[in-house]
Amino acid sequence: MTQQSRRPFPTREAREPSRRTVVRGSLGVGAAALGAPLLSACGGGPAADPKTVTFGSNGADATPEKAYAAVTGAFTEDSGLKVKTNTVDHDTFQKSISTYLQGTPDDVFTWFAGYRMQYFAKKKLAHPIDDVWEKIGSGFSDAAKQLSKGEDGKYYFVPLYNYPWAVFYRKSVFKQRGYEVPRTWSEFTALAKKMKKDGLSPIASGYGGGDSWSILGAFDYLNLRANGYDFHMDLMRGEVAWTDRRTTKTLDLWRELSGFYQQGAGGRSWQDAAQSLLDKESGMAVIGLFLGQQITDEKLRADIDFFPFPEVDPTHGQEAVEAPTDGFMLSRKPKNLKGATKLLAYLGGAEAENLYMGVDPSNVAVNSRADTGKYNALQKKSADLIASAKHITQFGDRDSDPGFISTVVLPGFTQWLGHPDDGAALLKKIESQRSRFFTA
Repeated sequence: MTQQSRRPFPTREAREPSRRTVVRGSLGVGAAALGAPLLSACGGGPAADPKTVTFGSNGADATPEKAYAAVTGAFTEDSGLKVKTNTVDHDTFQKSISTYLQGTPDDVFTWFAGYRMQYFAKKKLAHPIDDVWEKIGSGFSDAAKQLSKGEDGKYYFVPLYNYPWAVFYRKSVFKQRGYEVPRTWSEFTALAKKMKKDGLSPIASGYGGGDSWSILGAFDYLNLRANGYDFHMDLMRGEVAWTDRRTTKTLDLWRELSGFYQQGAGGRSWQDAAQSLLDKESGMAVIGLFLGQQITDEKLRADIDFFPFPEVDPTHGQEAVEAPTDGFMLSRKPKNLKGATKLLAYLGGAEAENLYMGVDPSNVAVNSRADTGKYNALQKKSADLIASAKHITQFGDRDSDPGFISTVVLPGFTQWLGHPDDGAALLKKIESQRSRFFTA
């Protein structure tokens, strides 16, 4: 049977775990400030049980925890290997990840595709898994394969699910008010003005406390739509100046958008903002599909819909979609390499994805062989949106140096959103710190 191991952490009320929490410090430094790492291995010493695989999970919220238990339980039944799970909330997991990986981590651990995976692969804190991909590779697209490779061309990551960011709304509100789904920026802002006139908060927003990461979705889409995928990725990777006139254009658009945010957004959590959409107090929300984790009433779920973030420049249209991809990595010196490899091969298969998505309908499977027949309408539409994208981005803190985002960009953005001006001073301040995190 799958074993659940819990470390003594602060109460859930005290730590307020969020669905996608950004690292609150450089991956190389932030965890060290915690002293003894709160995220610790449950694998034991050199004489680790060869019939047990240890698994470090960031899925502490009820739904993902239950989904992971279903998957690891099925693996145990199939393989005869026990899975000892060390479950830690998202925030603590990410703050402690560097210290954790440099110590005696669990054999397999949850993490993110793309730049965030490549960081640890480059630091030799993860074990390559090309042998796993020889078994699972036929089930994944070229895009998924690319997201799973390190800079050395080797595989280090097994995808499980992804989820799109878009503009969510309630169908009944649009029908009752006679609102039309916008496609362009002018249509979008005209709709927001109409909602405001009708007494709604046009755009649900909450970025208080540890939820400042949530504002990156709007920034990313504005930059992608105004300046295109190539410029956005160059900016994220530190290859162009933040004082570039194109970034200034993005902040000009964001200043216009911020005029439609809920009052008091800086003191509200993303969950509270999302709830205002569900309660019909707000008309729209720029958010990820994980919004669905707050919904237990299937009638309510059926009333939720979304549309792609609107077009700003026809040159770039709506060709890019933010679809963060979550999955698994292998620690650099796993205690049970053979068992861990078996677990990763199972996790990368359609069966595991079917089990996970059967419990957690706020995501969509990455494996092309996964069964989509039981997807709800939001999952089906999400899968179609991702499949139709010309470019897929992860998310601001996943496509860039997380320390740069968490200690420079996010504090600047949140302060600026409180009193948005022309943005020149903000961009100059961000640019002054770029060289600390990116080298030529």
